[in-house]
Amino acid sequence: MREIVLDTETTGLDPLRGDRLVEIGCVEIYNRMPTGQAFHRYINPERDMPAEAFAVHGLSAEFLADKPLFAQVVDEFLDFIGDAPLVIHNASFDAGFLNAELARLSRAAIPRERLVDTLLLARRKHPGVSNRLDDLCSRYAIDNSRRTKHGALLDAELLAEVYIDLIGARQSQLILAEVPSERAGQGGDKPRRQRSTPLAARVTELDLDAHRAFIATMGDKAIWKEYPAGA
Repeated sequence: MREIVLDTETTGLDPLRGDRLVEIGCVEIYNRMPTGQAFHRYINPERDMPAEAFAVHGLSAEFLADKPLFAQVVDEFLDFIGDAPLVIHNASFDAGFLNAELARLSRAAIPRERLVDTLLLARRKHPGVSNRLDDLCSRYAIDNSRRTKHGALLDAELLAEVYIDLIGARQSQLILAEVPSERAGQGGDKPRRQRSTPLAARVTELDLDAHRAFIATMGDKAIWKEYPAGA
């Protein structure tokens, strides 16, 4: 299954009061594994950058002045995400800004049923504690040392790692086998389960005779001499 992990940066908190997108970062995962495919664009918001927002992501109005408008990247963005589910931390925030930009261009909104909100998933799995992205990275031992400021692509990459751990997909990809211990039943290891009635042998005496005759042709040093037929 193809999914897109997405993050945005903005000029503020409310698209209905004139705040705009300034960065979009997306990474593709397939069957819960990152594919290496990504989409990343800085966007000219056509307005000033409030000091509070600049302190969060470090993107100045001067830096963004020569970047494309959302209208110039929207087709490429929509082509990249396709119809895949969108994995977003605090999805209502990012989707609200994306849909506000799409509405300005008379484009269809992204429906809520496409959104997978990792903040809600984290709150259900880890109730009563902080579930910011940095907290989840620390909880799942994911290296976020590069995250000195918010950045849409880096945050999407980190969120992809968090998401895989959050839903238990990393463990499900491992093949775990219980290896019986020689000390089974003598200190923590579970003893082997024994059948109340042994299974009937499927090897006949004719099979054993044929096996012995074959081994006899292999010489005195054949390793099979150490394993008597029928043992």
